[in-house]
Amino acid sequence: MKLRLPKLILPSYVALFCIFLYLPIIILMIYSFNQGGFPAQWQGLSLCWYYDLFESVEIWRAFKNSITVAASASLLSVIFGLMFVYGSRGLKNDISYFFYSNILVPDIVIAVGMLSLFSYFLIPLGLITLIIGHTLLGLGFTIPILKSRLDELDNRLVEASLDLGASALYTFRHVVLPFLYPAILVSTLLVMIVSFDDFVISFFCAGSSAQTLSLYVFTMIRSGISPTVNALSTIMLLISSFFILVISLLQARLVARDAKK
Repeated sequence: MKLRLPKLILPSYVALFCIFLYLPIIILMIYSFNQGGFPAQWQGLSLCWYYDLFESVEIWRAFKNSITVAASASLLSVIFGLMFVYGSRGLKNDISYFFYSNILVPDIVIAVGMLSLFSYFLIPLGLITLIIGHTLLGLGFTIPILKSRLDELDNRLVEASLDLGASALYTFRHVVLPFLYPAILVSTLLVMIVSFDDFVISFFCAGSSAQTLSLYVFTMIRSGISPTVNALSTIMLLISSFFILVISLLQARLVARDAKK
């Protein structure tokens, strides 16, 4: 008994930590199916709040804006990140550490800085500024992922392609890009998740003309907690979980393929 007790401490701690972490999310998902209001006693299973959610024009407009911003920011982040990583690989000093500040610096600092920049150049706030802000945020994720993958590329493959008469563009398209494809896909999905769930940068850079789902949820909470927020949060959680699952499967597949090599 004395030997078994220390072995149960760590599993018990992990179990309590998981319960503490996921219990609010589980309660949120359960009460999204409650027929009554929130907070209230359980009054029966119902999908009425999901019906209200899908019939709301404002929510669909906010969802469209979120998808537009997330897709645009992820595409631009991958393109700019790929250009930066591949173009700077011949430099003696690694300058990619400048983009690590997006992860270390709080989002509120980046958001205030972006807002000051837009105000200085008299750029009206809207979807364009929101895409720019999320693209800058996404570069802090795409560049480290792409660079770590590019560092694993054997330079002899590139040199062999060039020695055989292939152009630099042909080598990039048929040698470098296929090797970077898993990292490109993972970084794209990751930036979409970050952009879709972001609130701070959206709050400062969206203005009054563009509203994302996170801003819409914030507006609904300020006017009073509605069970529709639970339904919307549950759907957003499922979407984010789907992307995370895809990223995990891609990473596992990449590790398995590298292990075979």
